[in-house]
Amino acid sequence: MISKNEVKDLADLARINLSPEEEKSLHADLESILDYISKLKDVDLKTIEHQDLGLVKNVMRLDENPHEAGAHTEDLLAQASGREGDFFVVKKIL
Repeated sequence: MISKNEVKDLADLARINLSPEEEKSLHADLESILDYISKLKDVDLKTIEHQDLGLVKNVMRLDENPHEAGAHTEDLLAQASGREGDFFVVKKIL
């Protein structure tokens, strides 16, 4: 599938100096990788597209108002260490 010249070209593109033994080893490795990947051509994708593969779904609740706005504001502000009107007072951090 891949020629020895292509292995040399890949090594040049990657700026890797290979000895002849390393070229043979890399050629064999690339051949086995490409052979393994070529098996994907045999996969029947028609049955997969109709199956539920456990894809991520939105499991969040609907965006509704569970209570009226401001119902807990006074309780929260009462617990604050600093308060100015209806706002928390916090230390300025830069």
